[in-house]
Amino acid sequence: MTQIKPLADRVLIEHLKEEEKTSAGIILPDSAKEKPQQAKVLEVGSGKIVDGKRVALEVKKGDTVILSQYSGDDIKFQGKELKIVKEEDILAIIS
Repeated sequence: MTQIKPLADRVLIEHLKEEEKTSAGIILPDSAKEKPQQAKVLEVGSGKIVDGKRVALEVKKGDTVILSQYSGDDIKFQGKELKIVKEEDILAIIS
């Protein structure tokens, strides 16, 4: 099975599903939805270079994170819509 391994300080994520309805019960069409800012980390790169040394990323596989809204590059892989972002585009880890 082919896998994607991000390089350096990049992270492979998958957006979490957004609610289909508003709190008032109105069903939203796909065209009215914004991409969710919460995502699950699928894979992480090997780390970033700081002062000539490789430093591990703060996020790890399986983390749920909040992203900057227009960050990263969208890709389609094996029928899934994924995104590759730099670690600096991740705003927080949800625990």
